[in-house]
Amino acid sequence: MALSASRMHASRVTCSYSVEKIPAGTSKFLNRGKEVPRIGIGLAALGRPGYINLGHGNDMVGTDVDKMRAHTWETLDAAYNAGVRYFDAARSYGKSEEFLSGWLESRGHDPSELLVGSKWGYYYTAEWRVDNGDQPHEVKEHTYKNLANQTAESDGLLGGFIDLYQIHSATKESGVLENEDVLEELAKLKADKGWRIGFTLSGG
Repeated sequence: MALSASRMHASRVTCSYSVEKIPAGTSKFLNRGKEVPRIGIGLAALGRPGYINLGHGNDMVGTDVDKMRAHTWETLDAAYNAGVRYFDAARSYGKSEEFLSGWLESRGHDPSELLVGSKWGYYYTAEWRVDNGDQPHEVKEHTYKNLANQTAESDGLLGGFIDLYQIHSATKESGVLENEDVLEELAKLKADKGWRIGFTLSGG
């Protein structure tokens, strides 16, 4: 898969993509019965103006929310046209869930056409700043209270599309996998909403 883009200048923004279809090969991801390509796209660097990627600023079309939404939608269009059918967001990825939700509605996609995953456990703290000084852009909180709050937010934006809901960066130190209240709530989400439940890992 190859995506190439060009964009400039301060007075106007132009974007163009060259898209090649992704290689053949599918799997029944999450046992949903949907044959999907073995590649997806994440919105970590699309849903907020500041991110850890080197050269991230060079890919930006500006930090204005409307411009970033349009850029995200164009990127998602390119991915979809290339054959991507798994889309990943998170509560801590700025406006990623909002952008993804708007794109899904705008393009008239049906939940049966694709798979959507999101994550809870971090909350976004940069308030749309690129430079957050010496403070982190996101803070981990693997508590029942945060799960309840972020589940409601994710459900409000993507509820009808969510296939997979994950603990974001589970670690032994956070204690999330031993928190009975959290585990019971996740089991309830699986039973009541049909969401698959999982977790991602990191070193801290």
